Parts: sequence; structure tokens; C-alpha cells
Amino acid sequence: MSQKYYLRESVYVEPLVNNWYAWPNLLSPFQYALYMNKTHLRLMKSFANNHELHIMANENKTIAGGGEFVDCKAEQLEDVKSLINKFETDDALFGELADALKSLNAMLKQHVSGESLEPLYKQVPDLLKGYVELVMDSNHNPSFRVIEGLVYQSEYYRKDLQSVSLGVLNEEMERPFVLSTPRLPDTDHIHISEPFDSEFWDTLFKTRTQPISKQEIEALFEGKQCTGGLNIFELFTTEAPAGSAQEIEATSVKYIGHAGLLLQTQNVSILVDPVVANITSKNREQAIGFAQLPEKIDYICLTHNHSDHVNLETLLQLRHKTSRILVPKNNGGSLLDPSLKMILRQLKFDVIEIDDLEVIDVPDGSITGIPFLGEHGDLNIRSKTGWLFQLNGKKIYAGADSSNLEPIMYEKLSAYFGELDLMAIGMECVGAPFTWLYGALFTEAVPRNIKESRRLNGSSFETASQITNALKPKNVWIYALGLEPWYNYFMGLDYSDDSEQIVQSMQMVEFCQAQGIPVERLCGKSEIKF
Repeated sequence: MSQKYYLRESVYVEPLVNNWYAWPNLLSPFQYALYMNKTHLRLMKSFANNHELHIMANENKTIAGGGEFVDCKAEQLEDVKSLINKFETDDALFGELADALKSLNAMLKQHVSGESLEPLYKQVPDLLKGYVELVMDSNHNPSFRVIEGLVYQSEYYRKDLQSVSLGVLNEEMERPFVLSTPRLPDTDHIHISEPFDSEFWDTLFKTRTQPISKQEIEALFEGKQCTGGLNIFELFTTEAPAGSAQEIEATSVKYIGHAGLLLQTQNVSILVDPVVANITSKNREQAIGFAQLPEKIDYICLTHNHSDHVNLETLLQLRHKTSRILVPKNNGGSLLDPSLKMILRQLKFDVIEIDDLEVIDVPDGSITGIPFLGEHGDLNIRSKTGWLFQLNGKKIYAGADSSNLEPIMYEKLSAYFGELDLMAIGMECVGAPFTWLYGALFTEAVPRNIKESRRLNGSSFETASQITNALKPKNVWIYALGLEPWYNYFMGLDYSDDSEQIVQSMQMVEFCQAQGIPVERLCGKSEIKF
């Protein structure tokens, strides 16, 4: 019998768009054009002009935070310059597209009369003609709607820009921060130029738990365009992954890391915002890896379009075992709020949009979309929802980064669905200015006072305690505080005991304890069985 090989638990996967770590907005062509020009090019040109400063800053974590320094080595300087040249030549269409979006916004800003927009269609930049609808809001302010379905059928959606970088963690190394640095082939990685919708990835990621032979590995990689110094067989091991999914005898809710939950009954398995850890000896006892998940995922429920909640590297690795993804209802065509449904359908997922208080029946119960306020800098973004799970008579609310901007709403919700058995909510109460995430999508500079006023804040102690009083949960979980070091590659946080997030979440723990409510500030594994 020939030996069988598993993909190592320590293999980490970085999906890339034009060598940059992929998150949903980079898959949307118009949004990608703006991020490429306003963020990626700016960072790379800064590195090319003064790479010594970037290298020095990355050696000091207190300076490097915030993603403004490229974490490349001096010997990669020419590779960065080559990527800049590629952006400005082979991919120059995206620069032109970004300029067209800026021109369209400038033209609409000048239209202050409130009169018909129909004559302006002739002035729409050629690159955008046929892909936008000019619209007015109820105050007669002009804007435009992107016809997203058509854009994905155009030359602007470039699957040839998609690739995946694979590396292997060891006990001494940590994954570098992913959002500030292009990924360039080197001796420690292998880059595979294969679009995200390819069945190749499903076959590869199945080997996390279903081993294949050496001959099958060779056949899988035959003809694939691979760069970098890592040999494909370094990705594999004959050692089976530790642990396996357990039989479920009751309704179970497991915390799987960051903001991720796994809900199971005997008849259904549901993941919420999964970000699955790569397992090494350092985190094996604390973290849940891919091998510990069920063989089949019936539903993945996503709360909002931020990269730590819609985590493409995890979703791609789960696609082969996932039946359906539920996402929040979208505005439709907003540059600031691209459709999650349409993005994920490009990746061959079966996706359903759920509106506020819309219910979908599932085995042993139902899933309901719950209004999500806050954490988006007052932008008109609909792609956000909490989730209420009613399974075998138990009620579990996953509130993600919701903030209690309107207490009366939660009182009305409590009257609607009654007391909860578990409330899980994030408390990232001091978020970055909204421009950290959305600034590239604004075609004019945002004044400093606006940036500082409108931040990506989740719940504080005050707002989280108000939600608790309104919803009356029997158990409370506080999560997504960046306490798990194996997620630093996307969190980039280094809290101290006096950090506001830690102080206020501790206040929340003390508040719940005083109320007699079992409470846990999550880090690593946790489970409640009902």
C-alpha cells in the first residue's frame, strides 16, 4: 500500500490579487482599481524611495502598527520596483479606471441644481459607460450605482491576477502582517497562479483531512504555474492531523477563534465568521484547526464585509465542504458597499442574502437576520447583520461588532424574540478612523476632524451592558479582542492591560458577574452545551 499524505496543519494560505492579500473589496473591480492606486502603489513607491525607513520601522512594533510600512527585505527592492512597473504598464487599465471614477464623482458634485441627470450620461467617462446608473437621493444629491453583475462579465474582472501563496509555519516564526505588504515569491513560499474558483483548490484543501498519494500530489500540481523556493512536498506529511470532529448529542456552541462560532445539533452544522487557525505545537492546545471542524458545513453565516469576518483564506479552504453561505442584504451597486453575494458567487459559493428579521428554516430550528448598527463610520453600508439562531428551543445571538447606537431597537428586538440563552458580542471599542478601511474609495481627501469623529468602533462597556439589559441573556461571550497571538497577522494589535479595549471588556465581565450572568472573555477554545 502506497503512503498517503496530508496537507500539514501548519500550512498557511494567502490568497492574492496582483500579489496583495485578498479581501472581498479587492475582488470587486471598481473598488480594486481605487485600492490599487491609492493604497498599494502609494505604499510600494514609498518603500522604493526609502526602503531603509520601512525596514527600520518594521523592526519596531510600536512604529509599524497601522499598516503604513511595507515589510519587505532590502534584497526584494527590485522585485517591488518590478511590481510597481507592472501596475503602471500591464495593469494600467486599473489606473485609468480609478481616474474615471474620480472624474465621475467630480462631475456629479458639480450638479447642484437637483434637475434631471439624464443629460449627464453623455459626460460619463468612456470606461464607465454602460456600467453605472446615475441616481438622486431624496435630498436631490446626485450619485451613481454600479451595475455589478455586468462589471464581473467585463475585462475589469481579471481572474489572471489571482494566485495563492503557501507557506509552512514553525514554532519560531509568526505570520507577518498581511494588509501592508505585497507577497513576493521567495525561498520560504510557493506561489501558485490559479484563480480562486478553480477546483484545484478544493482538491488541495480536502487533503487537510483526506490524504492522497505522492502520485496524486504530482498529478494535482502538474502543469500549474508555480514560483518560489518551497518544494510542494514540504507542504505535506504522512502524519494525520490531531483531533477530529466529535459526535453531537446536544445543541453545542463552540468558540473557534477571533469572532468565529460553530453551532451544531445532530442535524445541522453552522459556522459564523470563521477564521480558522494554522496549528503548531505552540497553539495546539488552545486553537481549533481545520481538522477539528465537521466533515460537512451546512451554513456559513457572515456578519459584515471586513476581512477578519469575511476571511477569504478560510472560506476557500472550507468551500469543498460547505453547502451554503448566508450574507446580509446589500444596498446594490454602492461603491462603498459591494455585494457580498456577487463577490462570493464569483468564487463558486451558493449564496443567499438575508434582510433584517428575515427567517430561514434549517434542521432543528431557524436563522434570523438581526439589525447591526455601528462600526462603519456612519457610512450607508447595508452589508452587515447580526444572527439569531434558534436551535432545539435554544436562542443564540451572534452580534459581531454591533454597537448599541439606538437602545430602543434592542428593547424592541427583545420583545420580538424573548430572552437569550447565549449572547456573543465583540468589544473592539476603540476602532481606527473609518478612512483606514474605506479611505481609498473616496476620490477627495477626507478632513481630519471627520476622520477622527467617525471611527470603526464596536461596543463599549456602556453600550454592551445596555444590550445585555435589553436582551437578558443567560450567558455572555465577549470575543474578537485580538487576544489570540496566532491572529496577529491580520489584527496587528498589541494590547497592554491598560488598553481601553481590555479595560472596558473587563468592566463588562464584572458587570455580568454582578448580575449573576455566566460570562467569558474568550481566547482560544470554549464550548457551551445545552
